[in-house]
Amino acid sequence: MPSLLPLAAQTIYAEIIDLCAMADFDAAFPPNGSFIATTVKGRRYWYYQSGAKDASGRQSKKYVGPDNEHNAQLVARHGAAKSSYRQRRSIVAALKRFGLPGPADEAGKILRGLADHGVFRLRACVIGTVAYQTYCGLLGVKLPTAALQTGDLDLAQSRAISVAIAKDEKTLAILDILQNIDPTFRAAPDLSAPNVAANYINGANYRVEILTDNRGPESDRPALLPALRTHAQPLCFLDYLLLDAIPAAVLWDGGVLVNVPKAERYAVHKLIVAQRRTATAAKRPKDLLQASALFDALAERRPTDLAAAWTEAYDRGPKWRRPLQAALPQLDSTGRDRLLYAIGQTRSFVAGLDIEFRDPRPRYDFSRDVVAFVGGIANQQKECVISREALDDWFDAEGKGQESYLRAFCQHRTEIQAMARELYLNEKVPSDGAVLIKTTDVQQLRARMKSRARHKLRT
Repeated sequence: MPSLLPLAAQTIYAEIIDLCAMADFDAAFPPNGSFIATTVKGRRYWYYQSGAKDASGRQSKKYVGPDNEHNAQLVARHGAAKSSYRQRRSIVAALKRFGLPGPADEAGKILRGLADHGVFRLRACVIGTVAYQTYCGLLGVKLPTAALQTGDLDLAQSRAISVAIAKDEKTLAILDILQNIDPTFRAAPDLSAPNVAANYINGANYRVEILTDNRGPESDRPALLPALRTHAQPLCFLDYLLLDAIPAAVLWDGGVLVNVPKAERYAVHKLIVAQRRTATAAKRPKDLLQASALFDALAERRPTDLAAAWTEAYDRGPKWRRPLQAALPQLDSTGRDRLLYAIGQTRSFVAGLDIEFRDPRPRYDFSRDVVAFVGGIANQQKECVISREALDDWFDAEGKGQESYLRAFCQHRTEIQAMARELYLNEKVPSDGAVLIKTTDVQQLRARMKSRARHKLRT
């Protein structure tokens, strides 16, 4: 089970998101203008209208964002309160004392510069490890530190959104923004299209990669994102990741408000990404580690959301199911069990998964009144247990103490281990992933095992 953050940390993380949002909103939209909601193709969007006129003499409009609860609250509170930079810095420092991660200074400065130029207001989304860092605060859990390190920044925007937004507003070109932050940034031209770039790199070899969704045939050719005035590398499956992105605070300086994918989409998407890398790729183990850690946290905090995200991806067809199924055996057993628990599946759903019993040494656990024995799954171990009551009722232990329970287990080892295997593979995974043979299970397990044996003989 994941280690939960104190309630105070969860509360003030929500507060820093709110304060960063207000600060950025007030900076982007001076108090002398007004907001209007406009319907475009059946969806409502907020725009800011100032008294100034554009070159054609029309009153200028500035894109705010879709008409959702977050933006509606910002519009309603616009100018009502002045956010305090000093207060936000103090909150960020407090959250770091609770153990929440923040990015390296290089990434923090870049994110701050991108935010100041409205990149995230135009619905660009931070993905990759920088986004993963924010899930500690968003989910209220501590995530493994080994999965929190990064040496680059991935920024994504839906191409359809970029084209639509560009009709009303554009940022400075991404390269210009980056060079304002660090003059050593340069474009790294794409090999398939030498005259365009979707990657930017500075003198310290820190890389900013721009990505977009690819819903048609796979292509390596960079696609233009007109709202961000850059090209982007198109990736399959990215539309799923970017759908319904949410605001998050990156814990650097006074906090930086960004957009990140929902944690459940990020975790499921990481399984697919891991399979699209080569087996020797350095990032593949980190993809799986991040997915596993998030499955563990989400199964505890938001199992319904995790199940819905998995089902949506799995139901998109064979192209999606194949990498998802291929990734499951590669996950560590804890993360895999937590995912299976959330989606209501048995372990037999995982191709090739089995449990073997090679360690002959059972032990009596006085704290739980059970006999414990170890099963092996690939290179991992799984503890299985049988209750004292089950040994008394079905295996002639006769309640004569530790030695009688261990002796009863050893005398009936083959059947008990077969029951544990049946539970492990063919019972829905419990929330704690335990394999526990209770006295009420024995009769049913025996019947199931006989039925399987008869079926095997017939086939």
